Amino acid sequence: MQQNALFQYVIPFLFMFGVFYFLVIKPQQKRQKEHEEMLKKINKNDEVVTGGGIHATVVNVKEKTFILRIDDNAKMEVDKSSIAYVKKSREE
Repeated sequence: MQQNALFQYVIPFLFMFGVFYFLVIKPQQKRQKEHEEMLKKINKNDEVVTGGGIHATVVNVKEKTFILRIDDNAKMEVDKSSIAYVKKSREE
């Protein structure tokens, strides 16, 4: 009887974990991988949008950061992870 009770309580938790994995964890990992690939493809003169909503043009690509031009005489350095998406690539 004790073994039957164990399966009665453990199986639903395993099922819930499986559902949680495929509905939450797996899609998040896929989005993260796509974002990392996008960051690797960013080059000089690409137009990007930061996570804070700043529209800018990439002036220089460093190992962990980008130098962005936000106006004629205004530049700023941001972490690569702060780029939300590429608005316009120079290859297009």
